[in-house]
This record gives sequence, structure tokens and C-alpha cells, in this order.
Amino acid sequence: MNETLSLGATTADKTGARPGAVGFLTDASLCIGCKACEVACKQWNQLPADGSNGGQGLTGFSYDNTGDLGATTWRHVAFVERTAPASSDPLGGLLAPAPGQTAWLMLSDVCKHCVNAPCLDACPTGAIIRTRFDTVVIQDDVCNGCGYCVPACPFGVPQLSGGDHTAHKCTLCYDRLVDGLEPACAKACPTDSIQFGPIEELMPRAVKRVADLQSRGVRQAQIYGDLRSGGTGGIDGLNALFVLTAEPETYNLPASPQRPSDKTLPAFVTTAAAALGLVLAAVGALRRR
Repeated sequence: MNETLSLGATTADKTGARPGAVGFLTDASLCIGCKACEVACKQWNQLPADGSNGGQGLTGFSYDNTGDLGATTWRHVAFVERTAPASSDPLGGLLAPAPGQTAWLMLSDVCKHCVNAPCLDACPTGAIIRTRFDTVVIQDDVCNGCGYCVPACPFGVPQLSGGDHTAHKCTLCYDRLVDGLEPACAKACPTDSIQFGPIEELMPRAVKRVADLQSRGVRQAQIYGDLRSGGTGGIDGLNALFVLTAEPETYNLPASPQRPSDKTLPAFVTTAAAALGLVLAAVGALRRR
């Protein structure tokens, strides 16, 4: 873990990112909802269109025709409509709607490529691996479609495809990285809302951006993906950082996610308890004879 960061970063502004890890910094304050990242992702990865009627119709969910991350949507631009109370403006600063008015928040969501990825630990076949870039990738030809990774992810990222019945998610454009290219979504973003690079460079950039937004009156500006928010509960930080202008839950992101496996007893404990129960039941049955 980096012990020091520039710009007065605190312990909360750190992650457990490994040396050389690369990832994303997605700045919600710069997103204009153009969905160029979604299109670029689908084009590069040859993913089918979403929506009703084979992708030809509309979902009815506001301006959002993809709805959420999924097996065929690895970047998803969320449109969040909010209304400020008529009597006050607690939402904060330049990006808040006027009292009684509505406004939009937009965020391009993606796989978090967790430092300690629960999906990787849950996979029984070794289909989910950590690459040399410290990204998390599902190998399609190894995945058996068991779906264990789906509930293991606290962010709901991996999903099973209705086509090949295996799990899919963002690869952080691994095939582009090996050729020295940045991911397609970052390349296509016209506002630099999506930035790519080493985590050790992105985190200080996020700290500076949040400080700038707060100085301009965006009081709820914050980093998502450090050890305080988003990268909690044994995840030890995210390799996809976000600059948010509202609380994480506003964007349907859990503020303090935890590894689901930490909430259950280890398998060997439950197996041993079940075996002991069978033995005791057998002994009791013999005594009654």
C-alpha cells in the first residue's frame, strides 16, 4: 500500500493497489451522458445491443436504454434524476438543482477490478484470473457457467449470458493493454470523464479533483474506491476509482461494500458441523433400538 500521497491525502485516500496496477478514474462531474463509452465498449468487444426487441426498441427507463451493467453491457452510463427541496438546497453547490427544480447526475459505471476481488475467490474453475496489469478477467473458455461469481460481487457486476450461459464483464480491454493502447471507453470519452493510468497516479489526481470541486461549492464531492468508501470490507480498494458529486447510494453504489464470503462460515466448518450432526443422529438412533 502507498504510505504517502501528494496533496495532503489522508489514510482514507489510499487503496491497497499493488505496484504497477492500472485502472480507471471516472469523474461524474465531467460526464455529459453521451454514452460514447458504451458504444466504444460494445464496438471493440463486439457485444450485442441491449434493450427490447433485440436492442431495437426502448426500455422506458428515462434516457437510459441499457439499464444496468450486464453480460453484454460492460460500461453503463446511469442517469440519476434528483429534485432539490423547495425550501433549501442541501444537495450542495454548483451542480445542485435550484430549489424545487430537477437536474441530472450522470455516471459511467464499470467493473471495479477490486484489489481483493470476491468473484475471483468464488470461482471454482479458475476461470477468473488477475492479469499482469492487476485487472480481473473472466476466461470465457474456462468458465462453466456455475454463476458463483454473480452473488459474490457486492457491486453486481458479473452476469451470466443468455447466449453462451457463461459469465461476462469488463476486461479493462486486456487485448488493447498488451498492445500499449488505452481501453476503448477512455479513448472515446470526449470530456476526459474516464481517465486511464496507473492507480498510483490516478489517486492523487482524484484527491486534487475532489479538493477543487469542494472549493467551488460542491460540498458532497468525494472519492469512491479508497479504504473509506467503496473499497471497504476486505476489498482493500478498487482499481476503478470514481469522483462523485453526491453520496454513493445516489448512484446505486454501496458506500461500504463487504465481501459476501466474510459473512458466512468457512465451508469446512459447515461441512464438519453437518457431518457431526449425522453422526449424532446415527448414535441416537442406535441407542433407541
